[in-house]
Amino acid sequence: MALFGRGTDRAPLDGVDVVLADLDGVVYAGAGALPHAVESLNRARPGRRLAYITNNASRTDASVAQHLTELGLQTGASDVVTSPQAAMRLLATRIPAGATVLVVGGEGLVVEVEKAGFVVTRSAEDAPAAVVQGFAPEVGWTQLAEAAFALALPEDEGGIPWIATNTDWTIPQSRGIAPGNGTLVSAVHTAVGRLATVAGKPEVPIFDEAVARFEARHPLFLGDRLDTDILGANRAGIPSALVLTGIDRPKHVLAAPAGSQPTFILGDLRELHEPYPEARVRDGVVSVRGACVRIDGPDLLIVSEGDRPIDLLRAGAKAVWDSGRAIFGFRVPEQLYADPFHRP
Repeated sequence: MALFGRGTDRAPLDGVDVVLADLDGVVYAGAGALPHAVESLNRARPGRRLAYITNNASRTDASVAQHLTELGLQTGASDVVTSPQAAMRLLATRIPAGATVLVVGGEGLVVEVEKAGFVVTRSAEDAPAAVVQGFAPEVGWTQLAEAAFALALPEDEGGIPWIATNTDWTIPQSRGIAPGNGTLVSAVHTAVGRLATVAGKPEVPIFDEAVARFEARHPLFLGDRLDTDILGANRAGIPSALVLTGIDRPKHVLAAPAGSQPTFILGDLRELHEPYPEARVRDGVVSVRGACVRIDGPDLLIVSEGDRPIDLLRAGAKAVWDSGRAIFGFRVPEQLYADPFHRP
């Protein structure tokens, strides 16, 4: 990864023309901004564009932009790429224009379905041409049941398409971690035995749309989840930074498979502006500034903890990732997966 071969300690923002940021767990948790997020992003604005990619289908792009503006990030609706928008691009290739679509979700999804020229229904009895499912806090058994009724017949046997805006298992909220759209999609899957086609992260179309819309030549994507944000950015060929203010924690970083390893690991967004230390390997010891680790058979050993927990995590990740071995093949000291980083 670029994280370990840069040669100089440049900041993650150096050379970036468009910052593409996830929202939940990166900018805010629930209604409130995460510590240091707003000021760090505003500081990044001169000389580059700020834009946002979100899997959360519960709100419109305009309402997301308003929320960000209220938090202190001046944002227009066109600066926000949503998973419902990606879902509509997929849907347009699968069903006729103007067809009826059963919507499982909230306003953010309904608005995009209508903008795309489709007719919204909430009932399987209206013979919908497809089911589109996205997260909204008000989604309950009734909506999930209607989806199951509409999807009873497999698509390869003449059934209708099923598109999910995203399959994030969880969503950060101000009170903690709550079930996300993936949990609700799984409920329908359990009932009908079918798999949804996914429009949002980690699939590539939502990233391709963002790069094209913002004419990005050297983008950087900011996310808090390895399985959607970082995997998706890697699939799209976009450098990425995992910020430890949301879902995934140090233990997940150490265990990240090759496709989900970020270019940068950040404790919070202030580190976008700091020189990013190169990991150096000498005589089997991986060093990131004063933090040093090495592998000795089944043991991942700390040679020196250094002054910053984030550097120790970076060194440990480098050692594990380069070994090609899964994390469960190691005995890992508690200091390496300690979690002093902020999360909701």
